[in-house]
Amino acid sequence: MHLSWPGSPLRGTAQLPASKSEANRALILQALAGGGTLSNLSDAHDTQLMRRLLAAAPSTNVLDAEDAGTVMRFLTAYLSVTNWRGQLTGTARMQERPVAVLVDALRQAGASISYLKQEGYPPLELAGFAADPGATTEPTTLAVRGDISSQYISALLMVGPRLPGGLRLQLTGHIGSRPYINMTVALMQMFGADYTAQDDTFVVRPNAYQPTDYTVESDWSAASYWYSLVALAPAGSEITLPWLREESLQGDQAIVGMMSHFGVETTFLPDGIHLRQQPVPEASGALAFDFTDCPDLAQTVAVIAAARGLPVEMTGLESLRIKETDRIAALQTELAKFGGDLRDMGEGRFRAESSGFIVNNQSVATYHDHRMAMAFAPLAMLGSLTIESPGVVKKSYPQFWRELAKSGFTVSEAE
Repeated sequence: MHLSWPGSPLRGTAQLPASKSEANRALILQALAGGGTLSNLSDAHDTQLMRRLLAAAPSTNVLDAEDAGTVMRFLTAYLSVTNWRGQLTGTARMQERPVAVLVDALRQAGASISYLKQEGYPPLELAGFAADPGATTEPTTLAVRGDISSQYISALLMVGPRLPGGLRLQLTGHIGSRPYINMTVALMQMFGADYTAQDDTFVVRPNAYQPTDYTVESDWSAASYWYSLVALAPAGSEITLPWLREESLQGDQAIVGMMSHFGVETTFLPDGIHLRQQPVPEASGALAFDFTDCPDLAQTVAVIAAARGLPVEMTGLESLRIKETDRIAALQTELAKFGGDLRDMGEGRFRAESSGFIVNNQSVATYHDHRMAMAFAPLAMLGSLTIESPGVVKKSYPQFWRELAKSGFTVSEAE
């Protein structure tokens, strides 16, 4: 996809997809509750895939989660406690993404799960759920590391009410992506779950979820790309993004504070937000952001930091190595094409920076990763560029290129 910008200020309203983090949790809870109406479900691939697989599960014994990590992990837990029997598989990349922590925990709770290929990785064979009749009054007690993907933790929490005695889940060590865990238990509570949290231990009591109507919020991760566009656009640029909430369940709302350092002012409206470009504030010191709780913002910030020549020290990037691609390596390779760098400083610290950053018809590889495509696309504000394999955005924001065209970009298929 070839992108260029005509040079005028950015103006208008951009439509965002609904949050797939909220949607995929709500879809699992709706299935466990046996009803309720979900509104504002987006056409993002992961959300539609989750809907299709949940609908297909009762009548098929082979389900393909493709490249969707949330779908694979949430379904592994859901299908286990609902006594489904069959094979759960995914793409070649999915079969390289670990799932042993979740499988081990579910086995301890009573699930029969085996690996069909490499130990610790999909595809999986699920063979039912055997509850211990002698432990029906006591919760299943599990301990898992807190620094693993929050998707494992959320998957276990959501099926907690279906376990015979409920669930006592203790998180050990440092806890990453806590906002995603908070989102999970908040949605569980909306669907009727009874839980308590003390320190790093969650106790989920056994009870039936209640059918609930819920409207999914728009996606703050998707909003982050519009923040970058406003930051890089000509002076006087502004954009309105509907259906984002000031009281949000999404940890990626952290983009509001981060992008204020790059000259983007956020005003909350009754039905969304308004972004306005402002002069970049004079930094009182080096910028430093921890992405432990919002890893999906890391690519956005790394690119904007290099493009604006404002170095940022970045921590909490550990999970980026096991996403759709090795996102750290991908960022390093693609930023180098423009004169940027994501430098490994050791001890989990990285520094996004640049020297002589130039956009001049470079071609950006996307590595089968939707966030690589959308994080680099805003650079078209600074010059023409090409995004390879643009169809990857279907995973979370299928209308992204159409929204760019509506906002004034020249968007065309590259020859």
